[in-house]
Amino acid sequence: MVPSPVHTPVLLQEALTLLDPQEGETVCDVTLGLGGHAEAFLQKVASGGTLIGLDADAQNLASAEERLKSLPGHLDLRHANFRDLQQLSLPQVDVLFADLGLSSPHVDDAKRGFTFREDVPLDLRFDRTRGVSAAAWLQQISEEDLTHALQEFGEVRGARRLAERLKEHIMHTTFDVVHAVEAAFGWRAKTVMAQVFQALRIAVNDELGALDSLLAAGPSLLKPGGRMGVISYHSLEDRRVKQVFRTLTTAPVHPDTGQDLHPALFALLTRKAIVPSDAEQSRNPRSRSAKLRVIMRSAATPA
Repeated sequence: MVPSPVHTPVLLQEALTLLDPQEGETVCDVTLGLGGHAEAFLQKVASGGTLIGLDADAQNLASAEERLKSLPGHLDLRHANFRDLQQLSLPQVDVLFADLGLSSPHVDDAKRGFTFREDVPLDLRFDRTRGVSAAAWLQQISEEDLTHALQEFGEVRGARRLAERLKEHIMHTTFDVVHAVEAAFGWRAKTVMAQVFQALRIAVNDELGALDSLLAAGPSLLKPGGRMGVISYHSLEDRRVKQVFRTLTTAPVHPDTGQDLHPALFALLTRKAIVPSDAEQSRNPRSRSAKLRVIMRSAATPA
């Protein structure tokens, strides 16, 4: 048995209200994590419904299965990254959901290598069966490209100075990176440490490329009337979600007449991003930067 750590799903009630899973429907949770949102979805779709759950982390998948297996409804759990959605031969679904945040084990379990508060091997991969570790990535990348990654993915000021430090020696552990940050920034190091590790994590996992793949493939998986919701946690993610959802929910216009060629194929259910209440932010500080956006496929959309 794999123990299920305590996990507080973010914006749970808001997601349930907007995505509105109904009895007998099929829900695809592409970021299963520990199954917090999925548990609520399964309870809604009940015995006649199906939950398809994807996660890039095999340990998360095992924990979620332990949590969900006794609930009513059909479970279809897969060790997969949502970047591969198009290749998974999934059926059309009524609800597609993604929570782009780090799962609790990634934050709380130092052995997973996502923390900078303990000295552990520098990995940062969600799926250790794919790609290269952060340590290997830092050896392979040029100083110029590393500077760009720190600037773009972490908004790190003084990125070039830090890139020089990170390339001076081989980075084997998280504390090797911590010491490089301290050498580059001195007393400011503590204020930028989280940004640096965020930048490395996003780059190593190609998180924005994966999100682009999800946003390209996800909407076409929806049945007519189906809903898609994404919870993002920083501006790089939210900007992409907002732009794609805006495009999908805007009717195409004739270049000469300016008239709509046909109605938009999707409707926006969140004119502004939904954010956690003050009460939720107080209960769960990790929710503070969360933003939920939801679209619905038109019931008249051709298959």
